[in-house]
Amino acid sequence: MRSTRIVRTNQLKNVTWILVGLSLTIPALAEQPASVNVQTLLKTDASWDGARYKSYPSGRPQISVLRIEIPPHTSLPWHTHPMPNAAYVLGGELTVEKPDGGKQRITVGQVLPETVGTVHRGVTGDNPVTLIVFYAGSDGLPLSERTDAPAR
Repeated sequence: MRSTRIVRTNQLKNVTWILVGLSLTIPALAEQPASVNVQTLLKTDASWDGARYKSYPSGRPQISVLRIEIPPHTSLPWHTHPMPNAAYVLGGELTVEKPDGGKQRITVGQVLPETVGTVHRGVTGDNPVTLIVFYAGSDGLPLSERTDAPAR
């Protein structure tokens, strides 16, 4: 009977140490971060039409990030941007066009490096478009400036 008690006591000690070990291991496993996946969506020194960016605006830097929702069958006004910016398409598809006929179509998951100082506009098709646009401007500088419709 004494040997049975010793065996059971040893078994209980073993189970206790296993439980202690698990109690220390499980939280440590839970705290491990998931692997980080980094994907470069855009890295460029030129806009979609091939024009090289010259410089950032002078003055105190100001980053602006806008969510822009555009209804179907919409032609945005002709405009320019005085600073580099990039648009990420969350939904729909957008055609960006210049008065000279240059065009670029972007769809979900694509990024468009916008033109700087060049007249252009966006045109939607049958579906609404949702964009996230990142502007690298400076304090007091407008994000875009409307222009008159160009003569063709």
